[in-house]
Amino acid sequence: MIRVGIVGLGYWGPNLVRCFSDLENCKVTTVCDQNYDQLLRIKDHFPGVYPIENFDALLDRDLVDAVVIATPTASHFELSMKALEHDLHVLVEKPLAQTSAQCRKLIDAANVRNRTLFVGHVFLHSAPVIKLREIIASGELGNISYISSRRLNLGPVRKDVSALYDLAPHDISMMLYLLDQQPETVACSGFDRLSPGIHDVCNLTMKFAGNRMGMVHVSWLDPRKERVLTVVGDKKMAVYDDLDQEKIKIFDKGIDTPASSSGDFADFQLAYRYGGSYSPFIQEREPLKAECAEFIRCISEGDVPLTDGINGLQVVEVLEAANSSLLRDGQPIELASASV
Repeated sequence: MIRVGIVGLGYWGPNLVRCFSDLENCKVTTVCDQNYDQLLRIKDHFPGVYPIENFDALLDRDLVDAVVIATPTASHFELSMKALEHDLHVLVEKPLAQTSAQCRKLIDAANVRNRTLFVGHVFLHSAPVIKLREIIASGELGNISYISSRRLNLGPVRKDVSALYDLAPHDISMMLYLLDQQPETVACSGFDRLSPGIHDVCNLTMKFAGNRMGMVHVSWLDPRKERVLTVVGDKKMAVYDDLDQEKIKIFDKGIDTPASSSGDFADFQLAYRYGGSYSPFIQEREPLKAECAEFIRCISEGDVPLTDGINGLQVVEVLEAANSSLLRDGQPIELASASV
């Protein structure tokens, strides 16, 4: 039985407590937060957990085998490193850390101690995204031209990180997973309307090898909630709408160019294809619970997670380059491949 401690009981922490508590092969033994009232609220719902306010005190007691870090981004590196130095397995909510240098140090520490380092890229454990990757790999969509996404809502507004660091990791992680490659260049623009230096709206563009592109639009100043990702291939197109009952729709639509042309303008006629559409069957599951179960499985079986430290590093490298571009008025930034 793997003993788990949840650190950080803000927006996401209580959901993590619930999901880990539902698993058979682990036990939530302690929860940690500086807000004692929140600790008591969690204990009311989960009487078996031990509440503790101080993270160092948690580490000094034999209470856990693994910790889940669901605290503000700025604290991810310090808390995760302390946990690894105490030979604990670690799940860190996205992003893994603020910088790629910090990510590499965490990866090294986990490797030296043979501990599982797991990043909370929750959408990589969702059935629709896994299905979408299968569809792309099957060739049904043809050669992928681009992937675009919109992650919009009115709030919640963060004061510690920008919309880029708060929202874009989800879409970046999905695009890297679906295309199975890192971008070559990254460009990002946006504006900071509410708080100077904290961008509320960002438009991120990633250029991949093979003339592929990824575009991410994130905002917490939008009137409508949207969670939509579109994959455009030269045969078919797919739309993943996380808020729709039918999560994925495949469209037999596109533009066909003539196979050959004599050079005469009249011979070069584009053909617009408007075929049918369908929604593939998806065996739904709660992504967060699937993520928690995978973390425990990887610890138990010694497997390398899909969302391991390297995966976390790759996403942070894109964020780092995007933020650098953001501060340079959208200047494209070349991205080196992730390495440790």
